[in-house]
This record gives sequence, structure tokens and C-alpha cells, in this order.
Amino acid sequence: MAIALDNLRVGRFYSFTNMGENRKLEILARLSGNNFKVKDMDTTEIYTIEELLRWGKGKDYELDEWWEE
Repeated sequence: MAIALDNLRVGRFYSFTNMGENRKLEILARLSGNNFKVKDMDTTEIYTIEELLRWGKGKDYELDEWWEE
């Protein structure tokens, strides 16, 4: 079950899946409401959650806390 956006915490890492894309994200800052500045751990790009969800949530939408074991 996906975590709600208002439960994200700055400094934590999350696994994000939407519309066939899988990303590992670090939350850098809370900008406003449910918008966060995030860093893609694979590409080191920085963008916002709003940019990731601009086209909506797909059937495969999933957002969970991520840690390596």
C-alpha cells in the first residue's frame, strides 16, 4: 500500500513507481503542502514530486520507504 504524500519525511529515502517508471528518491525539502524537492538516487537529478505526478497516478502507483538490506 502506498504511503500518503503528507507522510514523507525530509532526509528519508523512498521507492517510487508510477506509469512504468521506477525511481529511488531522497526527500531534500518540503516546499509547500504535498510538494517536495527530491533527488533521484540513480541519476542525481533534482526535481519536485509535483513534476513526477504531473500526468496523474497510474494503476501501478506505489510509494514506499526504501532501505537496502
